[in-house]
Amino acid sequence: MAQLSTKDLTTLPVGRLGLIPLESCQSLGSKVNDWLVKWRQERNHQELNSFAFEGYQRDSYILGVQTPRFGSGEGKSVITESVRGDDIYLMVDVCNYSMTYRISGFTNLMSPDDHFQDLKRVIGAIGGKARRVNVIMPYLYESRQNKRVGRESLDCATALQELTGMGVENIITFDAHDARVQNATPLHGFETVQPSYQFIKALLRNEEGLRIDNEHFAIISPDEGSMNRAIYLANILGVDMGMYYKRLDYSRRVNGRHPIAAYEFLGPKLEGKDMILIDDMISSGDTVLKIASLLKKRGAGRIYICSTFGLFTDGLDKFDEGFKNGVFDKLLTTNLVYQTPELLEKSYYITCDMSKYIALIIDTLNHDMSVSHLLNPVDRIKRCVSNYMDQYK
Repeated sequence: MAQLSTKDLTTLPVGRLGLIPLESCQSLGSKVNDWLVKWRQERNHQELNSFAFEGYQRDSYILGVQTPRFGSGEGKSVITESVRGDDIYLMVDVCNYSMTYRISGFTNLMSPDDHFQDLKRVIGAIGGKARRVNVIMPYLYESRQNKRVGRESLDCATALQELTGMGVENIITFDAHDARVQNATPLHGFETVQPSYQFIKALLRNEEGLRIDNEHFAIISPDEGSMNRAIYLANILGVDMGMYYKRLDYSRRVNGRHPIAAYEFLGPKLEGKDMILIDDMISSGDTVLKIASLLKKRGAGRIYICSTFGLFTDGLDKFDEGFKNGVFDKLLTTNLVYQTPELLEKSYYITCDMSKYIALIIDTLNHDMSVSHLLNPVDRIKRCVSNYMDQYK
């Protein structure tokens, strides 16, 4: 992945770069910081000595921030250094369930609501002193509650309006459940980034003998919601795409919903083909494992489950069993959300590191340059596949 070239340094930074990864995002934020430090230390240009580039090359861009809590469970944020005139990038993982806080003698797990409140506290502590405030929220808070059906709350839109109302100029997220939620804040920046390139790169680095062509490979969507992701990747790779949809029993309701009568497949023949089963998130994992088993019954070859967010709300036992029974071959998710040590140790698991990509987006935005070329990785994917296939010619 290319970084900014020397000539791009003639574009002045918006302000001195400041990175604030909240505690929920410390691991990913540290990796992003390392990339930024490395790239900027390697740059050598006479304009770096001008006052406009003050603080451009530093040992770390991470600013000191604390989010302590009182005994009652109430919290606050304290910034321990000046942010006046800085271009601030806040990073938060609202899905990090590994963190706790004390409330009246009890230990409480931090929920997405708690993480979002901490994010707003940090923005409040900045107090309008920064030149620009940007939020990098890989998993978009309340993204599954993005539309109203009946008398329901519209939480995702409300959250976006809260952030922009507090002065946030740009919101960067990954693989938003429904990108149309950005219509709630039409006068502010909103980017949803797809990790398609990272999936392909990680898969090809870890698997041998794949033949990425229409005769031997396919992309599968497990439901209607992920169809656009599958179509995009299938078009780039030049392979067939298929999808499953749920046939519901509208004659009855179970727990307020129409039960699934059957999973129906739409697509080409799959016998002997290796395939990527792609989705935006794995929650419990029931659906994606069910679809993988149905694909095997149709004669599928190797199955690679790719999901941007691996939440695994019911644990990993069912994935262990599925792998043991040959339901799937590899599981790929990103490090955009919290990963348990247990997950990282699984032989079937491949992690897709997104830190370099995020650092590149931050570096580009700090120079107030377009990120359009970063959001459409067609050339990079094709080059990656071409280099891989050349090994087997």
